[in-house]
Amino acid sequence: MNIILIFIIAVSLSMDAFSLSLAYGTISMSKKEIRLLSIIVGIYHFFMPILGMLIGKFVFNIMHISGDLIVLIIFSFIGINMIIESFKKEESVKKMKIGEMILFGLAVSIDSFSVGIGINNISNNFIMCSIIFSLISFLFTYVGLKLGDKLNQLIGKVATLIGGITLILLGIIYIIK
Repeated sequence: MNIILIFIIAVSLSMDAFSLSLAYGTISMSKKEIRLLSIIVGIYHFFMPILGMLIGKFVFNIMHISGDLIVLIIFSFIGINMIIESFKKEESVKKMKIGEMILFGLAVSIDSFSVGIGINNISNNFIMCSIIFSLISFLFTYVGLKLGDKLNQLIGKVATLIGGITLILLGIIYIIK
């Protein structure tokens, strides 16, 4: 097993989680929500490569739907919710719903599923690969959410609006690339 290659792949897979966490962190999440969302992303990054390995291209042949289209829909849904939140007048911190966290985790881990399709070409120890993917994505999500929160403290609701627009644009980029 080439451990350096595994870490490079893990960092690459975690960059989506990091960049989107920056945007999502602008909604003033509680410490508990930040930890929970980071754990959810880490869990997804553990299981998605394994599912990708087990299921492979079979799912996409049956569904006839692009993974990029799924990402566009999920990012747009989250982004629109963030934009709506940026225009609300209330100053109380809103709890993030578990369903939103699950959708977020799914959106940033779809790439891990596709990596799982070819993970046997990278290493025979796919469990160790998934553990590394999970830990790195947890860390990147946590750091991104914390930095997003700091950004929100500096520029307030504008950061939330920018974060929502960024999510929608990233979803569109996924579909046109």
